[in-house]
Amino acid sequence: MAAIWAGIDAGKTHHHCVAIDESGRRLLSRRVANDEPELLELLADVLALGDEASWGIDLADGGAALAITVLLNHDQTVHCISGRAIHRASESYRGEGKTDAKEAAIIVDQVRIRRDLHPLRASDETVIDLKILTGRRMDLVADRTRTVNRLRAQFSGIFPGLERALDLTHTDPLTLVTGYQTPAAIRRLGAKRLETWLRNRHVVRADKLAETAIEAAERQHTSLPGEKLTAEMVHTPAQEVMTLNQHVAEVDKLIEARFRDHHHFEVITSLPGLGIILGAEFLAATGGDMTAFGTPDRLPGFGGVAPVPRDSVKISGNLKRPQRYSRRLQRVFHTSALFSIRKCEESRRFYDRKRAEGKRHTQAVLALARRRVNVLWALLRDGRCHEPAPPTRTAA
Repeated sequence: MAAIWAGIDAGKTHHHCVAIDESGRRLLSRRVANDEPELLELLADVLALGDEASWGIDLADGGAALAITVLLNHDQTVHCISGRAIHRASESYRGEGKTDAKEAAIIVDQVRIRRDLHPLRASDETVIDLKILTGRRMDLVADRTRTVNRLRAQFSGIFPGLERALDLTHTDPLTLVTGYQTPAAIRRLGAKRLETWLRNRHVVRADKLAETAIEAAERQHTSLPGEKLTAEMVHTPAQEVMTLNQHVAEVDKLIEARFRDHHHFEVITSLPGLGIILGAEFLAATGGDMTAFGTPDRLPGFGGVAPVPRDSVKISGNLKRPQRYSRRLQRVFHTSALFSIRKCEESRRFYDRKRAEGKRHTQAVLALARRRVNVLWALLRDGRCHEPAPPTRTAA
């Protein structure tokens, strides 16, 4: 009995599995339901073909979660190959047709011949919870952004001056918009009564908000077409944004509670610019286990903050931005670098030095993000918190 390889083209309701031997000869090809009894039966049949099996699959979660968990619980080696890698590899195989069986055959053949694939590992419960919570937060923020854009588009059609003056992502301006939407209505109410109305609804700095609204209303005395109907329609998205703000705040509390349970919490949040939300997203994207990346240089490459070479016959040393990387992790690195420029003197000095070298703002921020990844890697490796560098003393 020799080693064999099995590839699974994962789906929501059914998977297709192909098993081959070391010569590439197909030993099994089967469509299997995404249910535990069928998956266990498939596992037994594949293991009966050889002494040791290596598995490949094209998804790391979602519809493939049950299959991956079943395999990992039975001490199987499972590799994940991205859909893009499978699509590019398919060009080197015969035929243009696309079927589940062919996709599974490509997956298993890639697992058999490639040596650079890292096996999937079972994540701890805290990381899994953070992945779920941060994903939920991203959905809520996206819904809020769409609703705010729709609200701004409607509001600017009847009262552009006030729309420009208000930040319609915050609760206090939204409270004003739920009650008064037109210049005429605000002028009729007057500054004092509007301030009282806002204070009764617990608006912070109601006097400033009322003053802003009155000034905008005094600059527009023209009633625009469709003003009455649009004012009624503006009320609904304003309330939706307020509700979404509450949901985001509730999820933020859950994220913080779960993140504090992780053993890397103190280490990650000690790095300037990495707060609760960005730190939790870093754990959700990486799992917190740096050994999974092999070397320190693979993490910035995976996060999209390390340039890749683009050489040719006549040109060498040419670098470009990568195309394949985790957009989510890149946003964490980039955003935390921006925050660190304002909060950390050391980061600010590094950024200013890169700007003085002639780099653009984006290039300087990416260079800072790349440097911070190395720092974060070392902190997680050593299990210690970040300590700011002592200020340098100039000679008298």
